[in-house]
Amino acid sequence: MKIKEEQVKSKERVADHGEVFTAEREVNAMLDLVKQETERIESRFLEPACGNGNFLAEVLRRKLKVVNERYSKNQIEWERYATITVSSIYGVDILEDNAEECRERLFKIFEETYKSLFKEKIKDECLRSINYLLNRNILWGDALDFTNPETNKPIVFSEWSPVNGSMLKRRDYVFRFLVEKTHQFSMFNDEGDPAAIDEPIKDFPLIHFLKLGIDD
Repeated sequence: MKIKEEQVKSKERVADHGEVFTAEREVNAMLDLVKQETERIESRFLEPACGNGNFLAEVLRRKLKVVNERYSKNQIEWERYATITVSSIYGVDILEDNAEECRERLFKIFEETYKSLFKEKIKDECLRSINYLLNRNILWGDALDFTNPETNKPIVFSEWSPVNGSMLKRRDYVFRFLVEKTHQFSMFNDEGDPAAIDEPIKDFPLIHFLKLGIDD
């Protein structure tokens, strides 16, 4: 099978890492198999070899479309649900530049959608919160051994749960334990209490969704 040029960055990367990006047609066909979940704002998605974000970008577009349809007439509601949308998307890639490119790509999709709706009324604090979430959720790491390739430290993901409208609760979990203890493709046991999986390695106080990253 011939691989299209846009599906590879270089022959060396294909040889060294088996890096071939999934084509748009295949991405959409696969996501259509779980169409209902891609349109559920709070449904969590993890791509353990996210590359530069082909799957996650389409998940974000589909979810934001739902947010637009429901909340575009109320800016603060749109911001709140759009933030929940971004907080539900997770990715890992073994190549650092891919993880960075994925974060930038998802941020651009959010920013362009936000600006198209609210023009000069967009808020810097909302963009800061989104950038913070992406830096916590899209990580450079090896999903096979659950560590960062440079530091060898365990990959740690944050669970973000909406509380009382505009507040978010953050709990951090070790990625290895999530994979070993939950059923396939599940993150944080979406069907029940996260504490039923395991105690988080760190538990954070409630924070307003527009104040994420303000102290970091």
